[in-house]
Parts: sequence; C-alpha cells; structure tokens
Amino acid sequence: MSEATITRADLAEAVYQEVGLSRNESAQLLETVLDEISSALIKDEVVKISSFGSFSVRQKGQRIGRNPKTGEEVPILPRKVLVFRPSQVLKGHINA
Repeated sequence: MSEATITRADLAEAVYQEVGLSRNESAQLLETVLDEISSALIKDEVVKISSFGSFSVRQKGQRIGRNPKTGEEVPILPRKVLVFRPSQVLKGHINA
C-alpha cells in the first residue's frame, strides 16, 4: 500500500477539475467548507457528511499514565479529542 498525502492544494485542484470554477474560486470554496467544519467542531457540534462519515469532539477526563521509559506515573490532563467515524458506504469502498 502506497502512502500519499492529499493537501489543500490537491483538493482545490480536484474541485477545479470537477466543477469548472476558476482555480481561485475552487480554493475559496474549499476554504469555506473547511472553515464551516472547523467552526462547527469548535462549538461541539457533530459534522455529518452523507456517505463519508461524521466528525465529533469528545471530552476525555484526567487519568494517570506511565512514562514508558521510566515507568513513572504521570497525570494526563483532561482534553478534547477529535473523533471520526466513517460511514458504512466509505467502509465498503475501502474494503472493496
């Protein structure tokens, strides 16, 4: 399996190729979509994209962890984590 990275520029180029907007308009459209997703997640809203998956923010509580080198116990502070759950359609495409 090859490891590739898709960048914002790659996504904007794909929009340009598919939709036919100018390159600048395609890049702006992509930025608007990403800003909307980010804003919703910052407000602890769930973002569901049909046939793709859903993004949500989950609160993790404080817990005790261990330093793997020393074995020393260290507190892990409470924090928010981003969770992605793929749709069944996306899972099907990946496993096909």
